Amino acid sequence: MNETAAPAAAGYSVVNALIDIVAAPAKALDEVKHRSRWLWWPLAISVLSFIAVFAFYYSWVDFDWMIDDLARASVPPGEDPSAVAQQMRAFMSPGVQIGMTAFGIVVMTFLIYAIQSAYLHIVNRVTGDPGIRYGQWFSFSAWTAFVGIFNAIAVLAVILMAESNQLSANDLTPLSINSLLLHAEPGETWFTWGNSLTLVHFWMLGLMALGFSRWTGSSMGKSVAVVVAPWALIFGIWALLIVL
Repeated sequence: MNETAAPAAAGYSVVNALIDIVAAPAKALDEVKHRSRWLWWPLAISVLSFIAVFAFYYSWVDFDWMIDDLARASVPPGEDPSAVAQQMRAFMSPGVQIGMTAFGIVVMTFLIYAIQSAYLHIVNRVTGDPGIRYGQWFSFSAWTAFVGIFNAIAVLAVILMAESNQLSANDLTPLSINSLLLHAEPGETWFTWGNSLTLVHFWMLGLMALGFSRWTGSSMGKSVAVVVAPWALIFGIWALLIVL
């Protein structure tokens, strides 16, 4: 059994935690266990970072070209996409896309954190320390996901380095398994699967395993199994459906 987290240290600030979750994650995870109210900092920074990056993208991209690109991707080969593009222009605009994206980011972030926190809470109550509250696990989810801002930074880097503003949203995942390994094209069976999994997700899973071990005193092996199991199940079944 690993040693559980130490009591909160005096003088330790949320800024320290934001830096340490990247540079010294064990220390940060030990400290935030006792400071659940700090969860709004990594949560707000993460959500606002992605909203800002995609707001910039939709304001920057050649929007007429983007609609034509989406229309071409949505119709079977050989058919004229102009009618579909005209329909899209009736309800799509940069402002609408920014609003929809912001709404989706906020809702999905809270939904994912809520489900993940419930899972960790239930597993821990059954197998570990029942004294850790659900709110603490929600804070845990927010802190371990904070490294996701590096995905937002990567998206911004792609935009800034683009040769023109005719850049597809499908090209905004430079750290994804698809971009790095699979190289599937839009419409191919492995494209969405590969784009949904990035190197930063593996970093996040590592932080979760480390944190679960330190918070509950579980072995690292058990912690890895607990943390990775839902992801392996989801992406494994998804891959199996693709193969079949």
